[in-house]
This record gives sequence, structure tokens and C-alpha cells, in this order.
Amino acid sequence: MKNIFTLSATAVVLLLACNSKKEPVEAAKPAPPLVEAVDPPDAPPKTWKEHWFEHVQLLNRVAYDTSVVVYYDGDVKPAVTWPKTYMADAWNYTKKVYGKFGDDSRLFVIYHAGKYGGGHPGTYLDAGHDYRNVTDCGSNDLNAWITGVDNDIDLSTHEIGHIVEGASKGVKESPAFDIWHDSKWMEIYQYDVYLGLNRPADAQRWMNKMMTTTDSYPRAGTQWFKNWFLPIYENYGKTKVLNGFFTLLSQEFPKQNITVQGKIYQQYTRKMNFGEFIHFWSGAAKADLGPLALTAFGPKDEKGADWAPMLTKAKVDFPNITY
Repeated sequence: MKNIFTLSATAVVLLLACNSKKEPVEAAKPAPPLVEAVDPPDAPPKTWKEHWFEHVQLLNRVAYDTSVVVYYDGDVKPAVTWPKTYMADAWNYTKKVYGKFGDDSRLFVIYHAGKYGGGHPGTYLDAGHDYRNVTDCGSNDLNAWITGVDNDIDLSTHEIGHIVEGASKGVKESPAFDIWHDSKWMEIYQYDVYLGLNRPADAQRWMNKMMTTTDSYPRAGTQWFKNWFLPIYENYGKTKVLNGFFTLLSQEFPKQNITVQGKIYQQYTRKMNFGEFIHFWSGAAKADLGPLALTAFGPKDEKGADWAPMLTKAKVDFPNITY
């Protein structure tokens, strides 16, 4: 028993001796300081609370540069990165063709997933979106916007086109809206954008779709793209004729001054009739488009009125438009 105790005591002493040895311990590197990126003074806000229509989301800024500011709601997948590049390209091309849109060079691009299906624009001339040029696109699909092709870019580009028709040349509103609705104008605008961005596959895809599209206005079976816009585009100057229409509107169509954020702009005072529509497009094309209009639309406007007398009067009312 004594020997056993002695051996046990010796083992304990050895164990304590082993545990008392100080092993070298490498000092841990200090944690890096928490540094929050500080935006430059002219940076767009990191968040933006929606306050238009039924939209109430707190948007998060995910990217920005001098061309675009991209915001997502909380349901858009972080893997969606194409808007920063594509929307910047489309916006810059649009400004190249139609001129600037206000003093801020940037387009504010918003995307939603799982809500707000469809899209709408905002412009620098309207308080609704805080005087910003905006495209706001939503989808009821929580996995929306992943591919960045087909409808993803079609809807996004469509909304830029509304900014063109409603705020180009420093003038608010779209006098032709009641004629081409929402929106036959986009059919040719988008085709031109895809060509201008050197996206021939998208241009062909879009053309194929538009060539079979029919509408009920101004008469049943009207093919706006095939029988009106595409012939004008291909035969009378392409981007030049598209921009020329809005230039003539800004120069000749009735307007009034408005004040926007302390700066003077203008606003169209009324919508145009069908005869004026044909007259202004003829001026942009530098050619009499009356025969083309008769083929494309027939002799009456959407309300059933003969547009020939309207065209005759338009030539008198707007004599500076010649062709």
C-alpha cells in the first residue's frame, strides 16, 4: 500500500510538472478596425424610401457610377448584376441620340421581385420620384431578373423610352400619347436602341415580335411597327428622324413655362390630333407621309373622324414645318 501511494504521489508530481511547462503561444493579430465606406458628397443615397403609387419599399443602393444608380428591394437576388452595365449603356445611348435629360447625368434604376409586376418611369420634371429620371420595374416572380435577357431588358428599355417621350428637350408631357398609347413609340425606340448598342440578336428578336403585332387603334388590325414606324426609320434617317420628331415638337407645338426646383422649363399645353401627328412626322422625315399614313392607319382617327382635314389645318397652323 505504501509503495502504491508513493508511486501515485510521484505520478501526480510529474503530471503537475508537465502541466506547469509554459508552451510558446503565438500572439493573435489584432482584429482589423471596422471601417464604413464614406460616400463622396455627391453620392446618391444608400437607401431610398418609395412614396409613389402602391410602392412603399425601402430600396437599397447596390451600385452606382456617373451613368446609373441601381436600387433593389429586399427580395431581388444579389446575383442580379447586369442592370449596372446594360442600363448604363442604354441610357448613355439614349442621351447621345435625344440629348440630356436634366442636370443629373444619372438614371435611377429600380427593381422589385415578388411584387409590383410591370413598370413605370419618372422624370427630372416631376416630383413623384423626387425629380429623378427613373425606371421602376417589378415582377411577381421572386426569381425575377436573373437572366438579363429578353423581357428583362425589354421592359427595362421600354421605361427609358417613356422618359424620352415625356421629358425630352426640356419639355414635359407627351402630346402624342393619346395616339400611340403605351406604347407604339417604344416599338421603334427599342429597336433602335438594340441596334445602337450593337445587339443584333436582340434587334432581330424584337423586330420578329413587332412585325406580327397588331392593335385596335386607330383601326382594328393596325400594325404600327411594320407599316408606319419601320418604313419611316429605314427610309428617312433612322435615329435622325426619331429625334427630329421630338425636336420639332419642342420648337413648334404649344407650350407654357413651368418652374421645376427653381429652374424654368416648359410643358406642352395639349395633346395633338391625328393630322398634327402626321404633319410633325412628315416634318421630321422631310417627306409627305400622308400616303404612308393612309396605308398604315386608314382615313380616320381612333374616334372615327376623318384626319385629312386635320392634316390640312395642321399645315396652316404650323407653317414652319415643311417637307
